[in-house]
Amino acid sequence: MTETGKEKSKFRYAPIGVFDSGVGGLTVAREIMRQIPNERIIYFGDTARVPYGSKSQETIIRFSRQIIRFLQSKGVKAIVVACNTASALALETVQPEFDIPIIGVLKPGAKEAARVTKNGKIGVIATESTIESQVYTKVIHSHKPNAQVLGKPCPLFVPLVEEGWLKDPVTVEVANRYLEPLLESGIDTLIMGCTHYPLIRSTLRQIMGEKVNLVNPAYETARELKHLLEQDGLNNDGKQPYEGPMHEFYVSDAANKFKNFANSILPYGVDTTQLIHIEDY
Repeated sequence: MTETGKEKSKFRYAPIGVFDSGVGGLTVAREIMRQIPNERIIYFGDTARVPYGSKSQETIIRFSRQIIRFLQSKGVKAIVVACNTASALALETVQPEFDIPIIGVLKPGAKEAARVTKNGKIGVIATESTIESQVYTKVIHSHKPNAQVLGKPCPLFVPLVEEGWLKDPVTVEVANRYLEPLLESGIDTLIMGCTHYPLIRSTLRQIMGEKVNLVNPAYETARELKHLLEQDGLNNDGKQPYEGPMHEFYVSDAANKFKNFANSILPYGVDTTQLIHIEDY
C-alpha cells in the first residue's frame, strides 16, 4: 500500500464533524445516520450563541473558525457546516484555511430546488443573514438562470424550534404570516433554508399544500457527503470495530436541554452531551 493509501486507510475510520448554531444541525446529523450509518459523528451545537441569523459576517466567520479548530482537535476527517447562515457567510472564507474537506448545506439544497421546479418560481425561507447574502439566488441561477427566486426571512422560527414548540399554535400562526406572500406568488418549490426548519416540516406542508415541493437541504447534504467520502476513499466500510459511543455531542450551553431535544428527533440514543468553552479554540 502506498503512503497515500495508508493515510486514507487511517482516516477512513475517523469521525465526521458536524456543527450548527444549535439543534437545527441535528436534522443533518439524522440524515447522515440514515444514509451512511457506518459513519461516526462528532456534533457541536453553539447553544450559547444561537441564533446566528442576526449576527454580522465577521462574527459568523470567527465562530466558524473556533468550531472547526475544536472539531479538528477531535480528529475528524471531514466537516459539515450544518448551518445555512454559516454556509452562506463563512464557508468560502474558511474552506481554504483548513486542510480537510468542509462542505455546507446551501449548495446541495439550491441545486435540488433548481432541478425539481417546474414553473421556475422558487421560494427560500431562511434567517435574515442568509436571505440578505443572496447566496441561494446566485447558486440557483448557476443551475437555472431564468429562475425567479423569492426570499423570505423567518427570524422567529429558530427560537421557536429551540424552545421545542414544533407544533404549537403560536408556531402555526407565525408560519402562516411568513408564508402567505410566498403562497400568493405561486411558487412551486420551497427551500427550507435553515437546518432548524425541517423540524417544523409538517406545519410548513400543512400551509403550503401538497403541490409545492419542500426541499430539505439536510437530505441533499448527506447525499453529497456520501459521494465526497466515496470519491476520496474516506468512507467507513464498517470493518474496523469501534469501542465507545458511536456519536459524540458537544454544546456551548444548556447541555441537558440539548440532550433531551436530540433524543426526541434522532434515531440514536444520546446518553451524554458535553459542555465545552468554545472561546478557548
